[in-house]
Amino acid sequence: MGKLVVLKLGTGSFEAGFPVTLQIGDDNFRPIVEITSELPPNPEIPLCYHQWQSIYRQLKFSGRPIGIPKQSKQNSSLEDCEKAADNLRFQLNTWLSSTSFRSIREKWLEKLVPEDLIRVLLQTDDLRLQKLPWHLWDLLERYPKAEVALSAPSYEQFNRNLQPQSQVKVLAILGNSQGIDVQTDSQILAELPHANTTFLVEPSSKDLTDQLWEQDWQILFFAGHSATNSSSNEGKIDINQTESLTISRLKYGLRKSVEKGLHLAIFNSCDGLGLAREFADLHIPQIIVMREPVPDQVAQQFLKYFLEAFARGESLYLAVREARERLQGLETQFPCATWLPVIYQNPATMPLLWQELHLNQNSQQITSVPKNPTRRGIKLRQALSAVMLTSIVTTAFLMGVRYFGFLQSWELMAFDQMLRLRPQEKPDSRILIIEVTEEDVQAQPDNRRGSLSDEALDKLLAKLETYKPRVIGLDIYRDYAVQPAYPKLAERMKNSDRFVAVCQVSNPQTGKLGIKPPPEVASNALGFSDIVIDADNVVRRHLLALTPPLSSPCTAPYALNVQLALRYLHREGIQLQFTPDGAWQLGQLTFSPIEAHTGGYQGIDALGHQILLNYRAFPNLEAIAPRITLQQALTGKLQPNAVKDKIVLIGTTAESFRDYSLTPYSSSEGKSQQIAGVCLQAQMVSQLLSAALDGRPLLWTWYLWGEMIWVWGWAMTGSLLATYLRQTTYLSWAVGGVFLSLYGFCLILLILYSCWVPFVPAAIALSANTVILITVIKPIKQS
Repeated sequence: MGKLVVLKLGTGSFEAGFPVTLQIGDDNFRPIVEITSELPPNPEIPLCYHQWQSIYRQLKFSGRPIGIPKQSKQNSSLEDCEKAADNLRFQLNTWLSSTSFRSIREKWLEKLVPEDLIRVLLQTDDLRLQKLPWHLWDLLERYPKAEVALSAPSYEQFNRNLQPQSQVKVLAILGNSQGIDVQTDSQILAELPHANTTFLVEPSSKDLTDQLWEQDWQILFFAGHSATNSSSNEGKIDINQTESLTISRLKYGLRKSVEKGLHLAIFNSCDGLGLAREFADLHIPQIIVMREPVPDQVAQQFLKYFLEAFARGESLYLAVREARERLQGLETQFPCATWLPVIYQNPATMPLLWQELHLNQNSQQITSVPKNPTRRGIKLRQALSAVMLTSIVTTAFLMGVRYFGFLQSWELMAFDQMLRLRPQEKPDSRILIIEVTEEDVQAQPDNRRGSLSDEALDKLLAKLETYKPRVIGLDIYRDYAVQPAYPKLAERMKNSDRFVAVCQVSNPQTGKLGIKPPPEVASNALGFSDIVIDADNVVRRHLLALTPPLSSPCTAPYALNVQLALRYLHREGIQLQFTPDGAWQLGQLTFSPIEAHTGGYQGIDALGHQILLNYRAFPNLEAIAPRITLQQALTGKLQPNAVKDKIVLIGTTAESFRDYSLTPYSSSEGKSQQIAGVCLQAQMVSQLLSAALDGRPLLWTWYLWGEMIWVWGWAMTGSLLATYLRQTTYLSWAVGGVFLSLYGFCLILLILYSCWVPFVPAAIALSANTVILITVIKPIKQS
């Protein structure tokens, strides 16, 4: 179901501002959200519009703009028009980004997703507001299935005949054709499928009125000259070379047409907002007009694109958006062509589809009476009983097998495959990785301990602190004291409010003794490096916190990546809190740890506080953030803006230290991709920051009952296919199509919502029940 967004702009002015009310809800239902806000004064907006309009109307277009008064005697160029358009776009978006209007924007982003089919109604009686190019609002451009329409503040529902006909009835008025190529318009209309078009070529007012009264038209089309009176805002059309009519002169005939089922009016002519405003009083459902003078070629191409999209089944709003955006190919000759078409909507009516305007003559309902309805009913009940029984038994068996972990390896393989199909993301610019490569290790003094000497670390930290990073994380073990030759390093590690070091917690179950932290670092500036590895040695989980054993040399309760993320978020006004049920809360983000039975995981050791690791997708996972080598950093190649206010992670990527882990992603050779420990920490830091600040969702799973219903639904699908499709060929194609649909649904849910749903159990249920029902259910014989 589509969404309806209503922006009501109340009485106001650009000099004093406008009150605004936002309503959001499902199409044809009461709104579920309503908030009020305001747009501040901005007298620059109408000035910018007038400047653009003056330049646009001076351009020497051929065709329909004839008769539009020029507003200036200066010569204007396409470049002048584009420059004025860019200025108007900038001023409009600046206005709509005002602080007083921010609540509207935030509520919109909260309630709507880019995949929604959205009708946006701009409800105002202010002509200057209606003239603005609202489709250029940067918020609207995030939603590819949204289109904005104009609407009057006052409206009512008008009873009319909506019976579909064998062919859509179109009344095409070809008015005064002086300087206009109306033949192209008539040819486009003549080729419209499932339509019966009547053409009135330069009719008299009497002929036009008679047609409106005597026939039941569904679409009204006009091509010719039209204009809006600048003083009265009244629209008029030139029906022939001697007669011009206002809408008020046609109101009785038009009102009768609306009663008989007139659904849509298209004015493929100039300066049509005045026409649309007058049509609003007649309660016609939808009108499409051109805001400004429109060249012949633009008008004709729009008509062609719109009718093609509308007739193939697109909604009226999406058809208008598609046709309008396709006009961009003409903007090198006709600037701002995409600005011209606009919908004027009666909010009391729902836009219909093309298919609802005519009967499909190829579809016929064939009813037959079975020879033995009683016996057939018995067979049908038996078949449905078998379908229900086998589906329930299969689902219960599969969920039991799954609970004991027999499907876990298959589920993890399918999960990894879907992760690899996700679209690539941008690196996280909030993080900088300084890597100690094999060359960096060899370039340091021989008396170093580990991969990073005291001398190199001292120089590096001194340089970094001058560039003011937000936090520095050292992902290199240093279970020894700093040499006496570097007292400043010891002092810096002890007293720095932005330095965090790493240690390793001991694990008595595996015999790991753990690794001590640097003795100079305070306990609140430590994070553990421990990670959770699955049975196939792949890292798919993110260990956030744990309780170290009393005997552990490392007593840090939080992971290094958590410490870094929390310190970064603290500057954003976000602190770690806990809900009464123990869930973590970072700002608006709330999440609970995974349990032993979560998604495809069954019976795992869920020690501490773990969540699923939502990697940022790259061909190479180590591209998570900008990287620079130790030697580059020490030799002056580190730029201040690359460090300022960032999280700096220092770690080794030298292969001799073997700090690498396997991931769900594959390398170009098809092997499981490895990631350096410092880059893995960066992935984990980025996951927390992106979820708390950017709204990037964490990976999550359904509750057990939701997964059971999901698997049972696919088991039922397989059973029903086997019951009613007895021919092997048809059944094979159907099962294959449903199997692809299942995979597609799982992939879409993972990509769009980061939801991991059971694919393997559902696929087994689908195929197993199909096979079972083929052997159990006898064909239902058709009489």
